[in-house]
Amino acid sequence: MASAGDPPAGPRDAADQNFDYMFKLLLIGNSSVGKTSFLFRYADDSFTPAFVSTVGIDFKVKTVYRHDKRIKLQIWDTAGQERYRTITTAYYRGAMGFLLMYDVANQESFAAVQDWATQIKTYSWDNAQVILVGNKCDLEDERVVSTEDGRRLADDLGFDFFEASAKENINVKQVFERLVDVICEKMNESLEATSSPGSNGKAPALGDAPPPQPSSCSC
Repeated sequence: MASAGDPPAGPRDAADQNFDYMFKLLLIGNSSVGKTSFLFRYADDSFTPAFVSTVGIDFKVKTVYRHDKRIKLQIWDTAGQERYRTITTAYYRGAMGFLLMYDVANQESFAAVQDWATQIKTYSWDNAQVILVGNKCDLEDERVVSTEDGRRLADDLGFDFFEASAKENINVKQVFERLVDVICEKMNESLEATSSPGSNGKAPALGDAPPPQPSSCSC
């Protein structure tokens, strides 16, 4: 389990310290919706059908190129069980983006989306960006949550929406790219704005927030 402080650099990451920004992203949602598999598919292009419940919180690092910028993503995989909730919510503050995930074949996980959205609103920055992800869309025969219901809820919450499958590698890369893009858009808006503090004083706007750390590289 990762410590509450800044995570240590992994073996591959240690030699890769040149980047323009670093974004902290969180995957949240009920247990067994596929958060860990989703992260492994994106970071390592791997998938295992075995379910192993995440204990507390873990993370992976991936560097991407978007808008002529080298962006290091620090992606945190959170446990969905209630007993870990106080641990995982401590990581919300400072996160620039969330993937809020449910399982299209699990009505309970979909019903919990509103509660997870409230957690984001309570514990994260005002300008944190959120994408609602209906995972396991490959399980069409077992589907209990329609695409229309997922999109309608996302619209009500003001979130972007995707259906995806870690198993079949459907929309995994696209979901992360969209989240990075909307974060970049908000950063640019904040940089152009004359006033940057958050509307209720909870946190600064993205353009002034600590996580998008500039690289020490002079290039």
